[in-house]
Amino acid sequence: MHKITDAKVLEDYKLDLTFADGTRGAVDLSHLVGKGVFALWKDYAAFREVRIGSSGELVWGEQIDLCPDALYLRATGQKPEDIFPNLKQEPVHA
Repeated sequence: MHKITDAKVLEDYKLDLTFADGTRGAVDLSHLVGKGVFALWKDYAAFREVRIGSSGELVWGEQIDLCPDALYLRATGQKPEDIFPNLKQEPVHA
């Protein structure tokens, strides 16, 4: 798991994230604003209230928490197979 150690709010619903392994990258969450539980973020002040949870995830109050691994993928542009080698499928020869 890639725990988030620092999160800075940028403009336009973007975050600058730092992970425990030293990786740093920006993620754009604007596509979520107003959808389902993310209606909370229509008030930009509520978005700015992000904090890091006990498992290294991002948390907004009791309503929203985002997986640090998913954010790591977005921040680095990697695919799940890149960080979870067991997901790679080996060709089967019959």
